[in-house]
Amino acid sequence: MKKLFKVALIAVFCIGVIAASAYFIITSNIVVLDAKGMIGKKEADLIITASLLMLIVVIPVYILTLFFAWKYREGGRNARHEPDWEHNYIAEYCWWGVPLIIVAVLAVITWKSSHELSPFKPIESDKKTMKIQVVALQWKWLFIYPEQGIASVNLVQFPEKTPINFEITSDAPMNSFWIPQLGGQIYAMPAMRSQLYLIADEPGSYRGLSSNISGSGFAGMTFTAVASSEADFQKWVADARRSGKTLKFADYLKLVKPSENVPVSTYVLGEKDLFDQIMQQYEPPQK
Repeated sequence: MKKLFKVALIAVFCIGVIAASAYFIITSNIVVLDAKGMIGKKEADLIITASLLMLIVVIPVYILTLFFAWKYREGGRNARHEPDWEHNYIAEYCWWGVPLIIVAVLAVITWKSSHELSPFKPIESDKKTMKIQVVALQWKWLFIYPEQGIASVNLVQFPEKTPINFEITSDAPMNSFWIPQLGGQIYAMPAMRSQLYLIADEPGSYRGLSSNISGSGFAGMTFTAVASSEADFQKWVADARRSGKTLKFADYLKLVKPSENVPVSTYVLGEKDLFDQIMQQYEPPQK
């Protein structure tokens, strides 16, 4: 009876730990699991699936660790000493076979999701894809709308349910562009043009940030991503065009200087090829 009580106590403890972990995940605001876009939701499902598969190994390991620590503790009298015991084929099949199967399943899932969720893969939609160009600076974000003729700092707005093609580069140390509730991050590097396709399924304001440490102003290098109705987006564009501030390459050279905790600002785009001019700074001189 005493032995049964100890086993039951260990089982209750393990179940309690699992239940507490599940409660924390369900009740906490984990933004990558609270996805608001098609890409983000698929990535959240992938995280959950991979975690559950790995728990098939992790949970028994923790249970057995506690069990063996108790059973073979110093002073324990019920542990049998078998110095000549060498193989148990059932145990061998379990600790080699189960992880092998899980790794194989994860490999298939990873292969499929890597192609399905490629950041360079356009999103199929009945709405036209909108292009937004992103430049990572020290320590702020510049968003250029070549089709709308505007630009903004630390604020990006777009219509809901519209695919967005982010063209991303950097005019500062290597960085990483990330809107956790809409999809995964992608690196921004000087002289490199990255792409990231995202879509927001509903209106809302989502936190965007740098996910690559880039110096003293890194903590304040955040921005707001606003998904709005088409009417509200057009109103925001019209307000930006009336801002009275123009952004040409000469103005950009002042903006690019390092600064921290920069407030949101909007501009009229003075040169539609501004993004290309920023990229061309890193091209070798023509001979």
